[in-house]
Amino acid sequence: MKINIKAKGHKNVTSKHKSTFELTQDKGIGISADCIIGVSSDKNMNDFSDEIKKKIANRDTKIKVMLSTTNGNDEIIGYGHPDLTLNHPTDIVCRKSSYTCSRTLMINSNKASSDLNQDLINDLKNGAILNCQIIIIIID
Repeated sequence: MKINIKAKGHKNVTSKHKSTFELTQDKGIGISADCIIGVSSDKNMNDFSDEIKKKIANRDTKIKVMLSTTNGNDEIIGYGHPDLTLNHPTDIVCRKSSYTCSRTLMINSNKASSDLNQDLINDLKNGAILNCQIIIIIID
């Protein structure tokens, strides 16, 4: 199962956060928003189908997020959890920790914004289009 999301970079992308990264539907961000890597996202978690939400709300689900811009790309792996409500109206957050809230897409991820490919981040700082593909993998 796949979800494709498009977002834009922003001049205030700093990508310094050590435990999360985020996409938002907000049009802009301040310099202190060090986890946000994409703004003006064309989807939020309320756009996910019930079938996808059910699969993500399972500990046995591996979630792969693939990010790409013209000059950079990265791949992040995390996991689902029954406490993920997946209903925030604007934000999608991937977390290295096991913390869950309405904004959380996946937990125990292997990367945060500070770990992402520098070419990808440089493109986003210059306002590039961010292509995000979320792939849901059921672990047997």
